[in-house]
Amino acid sequence: MSASPQAPAPAKASFTFPFWAQIVAGLALGVLFGWLARSQDVSWLKTTLEQIGDIFIQLLKLAVAPLVFFAILVSITNLRKVNNAARLASRTLLWFMITSLIAVGIGLAIGLLTDPGAGTGLTPADGKEPKRHGSWLDFLTGIVPKDIVTPFTELNVLQIVFLAAVAGIAALQLGPKAQPVLNLAESVLELLQKALWWVIRLAPIGTVGLIGTAIASYGWDLIGKYATFTADVYIGSALVMFGVYPLLLATVAKVNPVQFFKGAWPAIQLAFVSRSSVGTMPVTQKVTERLGVPKEYASFAVPFGATTKMDGCAAIYPALAAIFIANIFDVQLGIKEYLLIAFVSVVGSAATAGLTGATVMLTLTLSTLGLPLAGVGLLMAIDPILDMMRTATNVAGQAVVPVIVSAREGILDKEAYAAASSSPLDEPAAPAAPVPVAA
Repeated sequence: MSASPQAPAPAKASFTFPFWAQIVAGLALGVLFGWLARSQDVSWLKTTLEQIGDIFIQLLKLAVAPLVFFAILVSITNLRKVNNAARLASRTLLWFMITSLIAVGIGLAIGLLTDPGAGTGLTPADGKEPKRHGSWLDFLTGIVPKDIVTPFTELNVLQIVFLAAVAGIAALQLGPKAQPVLNLAESVLELLQKALWWVIRLAPIGTVGLIGTAIASYGWDLIGKYATFTADVYIGSALVMFGVYPLLLATVAKVNPVQFFKGAWPAIQLAFVSRSSVGTMPVTQKVTERLGVPKEYASFAVPFGATTKMDGCAAIYPALAAIFIANIFDVQLGIKEYLLIAFVSVVGSAATAGLTGATVMLTLTLSTLGLPLAGVGLLMAIDPILDMMRTATNVAGQAVVPVIVSAREGILDKEAYAAASSSPLDEPAAPAAPVPVAA
């Protein structure tokens, strides 16, 4: 008798340093190097940290314009594969508005309780009017570009979204004739996302530069001066992210909120570091699909949310900032002004356009309220530190809403949701479940 062949021994799994741990290590090193650069006055270290952070952000921004265009184009055309697409789109927009209203309400409540501008020692003379303004006229007229090239060269995301939406709707109207263009668009989008994955893998290094620069440039003294305002932004964002969202997941979607954060954590932590909803978009879409949201719907809801769903930057922050600036300039706000803040937060959030910073949205809010735009200058120094938590909240909301809508419409894959974990970012996603006909 011949001996039966033995099965090969299973290969030992090699140890990999988890991505979240790499981010945490980057944060710790950034704080350490930033403190050394400031306390020991090491100019070369501060310059190096600035260059590392700038290169990382530039790499993210390099992909923003084409990524937004092709993601929105493909997401609109993908809706033809989804049953009851109009219903899903309207429900998504409705929940964007509901969660924004809740977020701005929390921001106003915290601001009224704490008076963040009181006792800071800041005066109107410390303010400076920003170069970029936001007004309703500019917002409305600025949607339509003057030419096709400028939105991409000047990185006007709102105009890029407009062009992509027009192209997507036109492709739907053309039907089969547009299929070659759509195939090309899908291929280009996959290429861009692949390239962006390489940039995302550099996030731990980028974290060292960005956090280190913030500490080296501003130190703890500046944070102390803005302590109440900083705490308000972080507490308000935390209440929305870890209070409102879990409550909605448990009561409306009827799913386990803890499981959501296990699945969505890679996107949330990257958003905290990169401060860019658009830069985080491929990760957000991937974790949303892992949480059981059908791929066809996720490919619409996530890009749509990355450019319009901003609970941190467009709801909590402008509400608190308006109260802060009103305190400094000794302007009394009433019920009418608070209602206007809520209105601007819900309607004008697309002005933030998913990029780092929320200056345009803040100036839009201040101009609507009649508050001095010079007040924006009071907050520019502390903005990078605030933007990390704001963007993390934005991205969490961009993943929460598709889960809620999918659960309500009966298309959420509950097994995939229960199995979701914060596994390595480059692990292949599970195949998307087919989208059944909603009742």
